[in-house]
Amino acid sequence: MVDRLANSEANSKRIGVVEGCFGTAGQPLVIPGRVLIGEGVLTKLCRKKPKARQFFLFNDILVYGNIVIQKKKYNKQHIIPLESVTIDTVPDEGDLRNGWIIKTPTKSFAVYAATATEKSEWMNHIGKCVVDLLQKSGKAPTGEHAAVWIPDSEATICMRCQKVKFTPVSRRHHCRKCGYVVCGPCSDKKFLLPSQSSKPVRVCEFCFGQLTAGGLAPRADSISRLGSKFNNMSDDDDDDDSSD
Repeated sequence: MVDRLANSEANSKRIGVVEGCFGTAGQPLVIPGRVLIGEGVLTKLCRKKPKARQFFLFNDILVYGNIVIQKKKYNKQHIIPLESVTIDTVPDEGDLRNGWIIKTPTKSFAVYAATATEKSEWMNHIGKCVVDLLQKSGKAPTGEHAAVWIPDSEATICMRCQKVKFTPVSRRHHCRKCGYVVCGPCSDKKFLLPSQSSKPVRVCEFCFGQLTAGGLAPRADSISRLGSKFNNMSDDDDDDDSSD
């Protein structure tokens, strides 16, 4: 079906409408061979609180943005190449249900659908698109992915030193390697993680030691163990990638 729709006029018009909804600030989306598979609103766990985001699944990319006017205007466009995506289901916990993690080398985050059926359809379609892309390119699945940040609400004290209590003065920071919530003194080191940035990024002392020793720091990519308190899921809040 994808091949049949790839160069159809109806498909081009649909993608053109999506492109237009992002305005001039968005990247061009209409290219030969690209097919719009599906779209919908998903709850994305952001730094301050869960937020509704509009997602568009194409056969080669996943696009999402903030909803300004439903079905008419979106901003802060994000484009994720599907070749770099892996997905993992998230067990239902508390009020947030029907979720899964979207993992990439640069950024990883959790999203939640309204129903179990919708979750299944999203995961199945994303998975199939990724498999098809990898088969066509002959590439291997991505083995490296960014850590999912631990929610701010899960840490009242530094997760490394277990001493510093977070206050308006003593701010929370996130290690880009493990995703832990840490204090300033425990995260005053930086290390180059090429998949995430062209410049050295903040890492905690533990991960810095592991990285400089050539080891691997443990990842905080298991959301299921965190329970149901997802009031402040950290993922740069979609708006400021320099956020700590």
